[in-house]
Amino acid sequence: MLTGACHCGAVRVTIPRKPRTVTDCNCSICRRYGVLWAYYRLPTVRVEAKRGTMESYAWGRKSLKFVRCKSCGCIVVWQPIKPREKSWMGVNYRNFALDLLNAVRIRKLDGAAWDGHTH
Repeated sequence: MLTGACHCGAVRVTIPRKPRTVTDCNCSICRRYGVLWAYYRLPTVRVEAKRGTMESYAWGRKSLKFVRCKSCGCIVVWQPIKPREKSWMGVNYRNFALDLLNAVRIRKLDGAAWDGHTH
């Protein structure tokens, strides 16, 4: 198990293992957020925060919400708005220790060219 946190530490995320790769997407929102996504099944990720410390944003078809810390503004995860039994979520791997981040291969995704991009 690995645990990362937003800048101020108000939101913590625990994942089951180091990802094989992380995704650097250039879609309109990801390039602005500057995130690197690691993907996991919903039930395998634990997001811990005190009530009222997180807020979310959804855009376009409103199939995903991007969750961030209200205090420091760091993007923590994206989640499906209507999760299914085997839904995936994205975890912002930039919130984990630098040595963990440096040990993972970065995969480029041309989300800007993908019509109907929803991760």
